[in-house]
Amino acid sequence: MTFKTLDDLNDIAGKRVLVRVDLNVPVSDGKVTDATRIERVAPTILELSDKGAKVILLAHFGRPKGEVVADMSLKTIAPAVEAVLDRRVLFASDCIGDVAKSAIDAMQNGDILLLENTRFHKGEEKNTPEFTAALAANGDIFVNDAFSAAHRAHASTEGLAHHMPAYAGRTMQAELEALEKGLGNPTRPVVAIVGGAKVSTKIDLLQNLVKKVDALVIGGGMANTFLAAQGINVGKSLCEHDLADTARTILAEAEKAGCAIVLPVDGVVAREFKANAANETVAVSAIPADAMMLDVGPKSVEKVNGWIEKAATLVWNGPLGAFEIEPFDKATVSAAQHAAAQTRAGKLVSVAGGGDTVAAVNHAGVGDDFTYVSTAGGAFLEWMEGKPLPGVDILNASK
Repeated sequence: MTFKTLDDLNDIAGKRVLVRVDLNVPVSDGKVTDATRIERVAPTILELSDKGAKVILLAHFGRPKGEVVADMSLKTIAPAVEAVLDRRVLFASDCIGDVAKSAIDAMQNGDILLLENTRFHKGEEKNTPEFTAALAANGDIFVNDAFSAAHRAHASTEGLAHHMPAYAGRTMQAELEALEKGLGNPTRPVVAIVGGAKVSTKIDLLQNLVKKVDALVIGGGMANTFLAAQGINVGKSLCEHDLADTARTILAEAEKAGCAIVLPVDGVVAREFKANAANETVAVSAIPADAMMLDVGPKSVEKVNGWIEKAATLVWNGPLGAFEIEPFDKATVSAAQHAAAQTRAGKLVSVAGGGDTVAAVNHAGVGDDFTYVSTAGGAFLEWMEGKPLPGVDILNASK
C-alpha cells in the first residue's frame, strides 16, 4: 500500500484543506452520546490547523437521501466537535455554492469550518461530476480521514481526489497500516476469529479468510450452522439450516487451503434468551432438543486461547457468544483478555473491528490493549472480504 500522508504536506499555511471526516455519531435529545469518532479525527484537524491551514470539514450524518432534513443537520454535531478540539468551530449551512464560499472566504489561517451534511445533495452519493466540481471549488488540497466511508465511491470520499492532491489523514493512515499488518502483509501464523449471528451476512468474509489465514475460529450463532451442517443437532439454537451446503463448501475450501477451522466442542445452553437464565454446559453433541447454545463452553475457550497463543497476528470480527447478556459473555471476555495479554507482551499483533466487536472488546475492558480497534463497521468488513475500497484505492493511485 502506498499513499501520501500529512508528512508529505509542506507549507500549507493559508491553503484551503478539505478534510473528509466521519461525524456520523449517535445523538439523543440533540446531544452527542458517544464522541469516539470525533476523537479519532481530532489529531488530523488540529495538526492542519496548527500548521496554518484553513481546515474545511466535510461529513455526512444519517441518510437524508439527497434532501435537507433538519434532524440530520451537522449543526447539531458542531458543539461536540468544538468540545473535543477545544477550538472554535465555524459552521456553514451548505457545503457548496455561495453559502460555503462566503464562509470560506471569511476564514483566517488556522480556522476550522464545518460544512453542512454532504448527503443533503443527491450528487454526493451518486458522485456526479457537477456536485464533485462544486465541492472541489472549496479547496486546494484533499485529506481523507474517514476510512469508515472508504467503501463508498461518493463525491466527498473518492470524487475529490480526481480534482486535487489527495492525502490520508492520521486516522486513515493508522487504519491502513493496521490492516496491512492484519491481512495485507501479516506476520504468520495468522488466526482469525469470526463470530456473530448469521453465516448469511459473512459468506464472502469466510470465503476470503480461509485463503488467507492459518486458522479460522468460528463462534457465535454462525457456529451452529457449521455444526448442524456436520450432522450435529443444535436444538433450538440460532441456526441457518438452509445454508448447510454453503457451510460444507467453506469447510472444504478451508481444507484445500490448509486453513484449520476451529468450531466449538462444548457450549453453554439455556431454555430462554435472557440475562442470568438457568443454564448448563454440555458437549455440542449433547445439546438438549429444547435448549439453545448462547455461548461457547470452557473447553472451546481453551482451544481458542491456544490458537491465540500460537498466532503472531490476530484479526477479530464478531463475538463468540451472546456477550450482551450475562453469563453468556464469558467466552468473548476470556478470549479478548487473552489476546490483549499476548499483545501487551509483544507476542501478538491484534486487529479488531466491526460494531459488535468494538463493543465486545470494550466490554472485556481491553479495547485500549489491542494493536488496533477499528470503528469503521462496513468498510472494515469489506476490507476483510477482500473487496476494493474506492476511497482507499484512489489514495493509492494518487501516490
